[in-house]
Amino acid sequence: MFYLIILLLALSLSLITTRLVISLARRFEILDRPDAGPGPSRKIHSQATPLLGGLAIFLSYFSLLFLFPDRFLSGNLHWPHLIGFFIGALLIIIGGILDDKYDLPPQRQIIFPLLAVSAVILGGVEITKISNPFGGFLDLGSLFLVSPVMIAIWLLGMMYTTKLLDGVDGLVSGLGAIGGFIIFLFTVTTRYYQPDIAFAAILLTGAALGFLAFNWHPAKIFLGEGGSLLIGYILGVLAIISGGKIAIALLIMGIPILDVALTIVRRLALGHNPFRFADRRHLHHRLLSLGLGQRMTVLVFYTLSLVFGLSGLFLQSRGKFWALIGLVGVMFFLVVGLWFLDWRDAKNKAGQKS
Repeated sequence: MFYLIILLLALSLSLITTRLVISLARRFEILDRPDAGPGPSRKIHSQATPLLGGLAIFLSYFSLLFLFPDRFLSGNLHWPHLIGFFIGALLIIIGGILDDKYDLPPQRQIIFPLLAVSAVILGGVEITKISNPFGGFLDLGSLFLVSPVMIAIWLLGMMYTTKLLDGVDGLVSGLGAIGGFIIFLFTVTTRYYQPDIAFAAILLTGAALGFLAFNWHPAKIFLGEGGSLLIGYILGVLAIISGGKIAIALLIMGIPILDVALTIVRRLALGHNPFRFADRRHLHHRLLSLGLGQRMTVLVFYTLSLVFGLSGLFLQSRGKFWALIGLVGVMFFLVVGLWFLDWRDAKNKAGQKS
């Protein structure tokens, strides 16, 4: 019952803060205009839409986290962990507001995620061991700098996955809600019982769902730079502080992570900066080009995340390893299938011209 109350509180507070942020963004003209920005655009909306959505999620999430600190600090976590977690999120939001308003260049945008990672590490968050899919654990406690490097790579990877994925109404905010809910289920089971992490995870679900009410197509507000990074940041931190449950987060976000990885490789192969060059070759753009529409496209992603994420609740370490291999297989068939459709369309067009 407590978790249900927290879910409803987070959802209600998020609804209120999102409504206020919409007014704030319009008041200061912090809007995403469809014709803004040089070069090819990945934007698919047709009218100016308020940004700063991450601010609404940040306010609702951390307000309740600090309102019930004993719930979050009931296990192995302490105040420095919470403060580091909060400061990192605050830095992301500050950078996001500046970028939404002034369109910062990539070399300045990355400063804030790097500072956020530093805040988490300085707050005492660490990875002391990871599960070996073939049995036992790998002890990292005695390996100097391995934990900070792994945390930095993991959090930056999660943040930039959600950042680059944020191109369809409701996609990232919905995946954030699903991710929070699956981590909640995982940490309230008898075997993995962690009420502190369950509390933090259900907070994310509620905050993301409240925002999703305004972010569902047609969106009345976008996450913005800060929001798209914040979702990945919170999911990434939850995966670490829950005891290195990286595999669960990978199962939830596996398809988006693979999509972003392929996007980066593709852009580098073409000689483009993967973080400055915009295209419409993401998986969600490809699904849109097939005529699925924005709502159906995000539902495809939701379904994949739910199926693979929930599978982690019933699998041992080796089972999760094979589930991750299955994710790679699914992504491979999606890529090959879409490539085949592109090849067929190009062939048909060539035939029509001749």
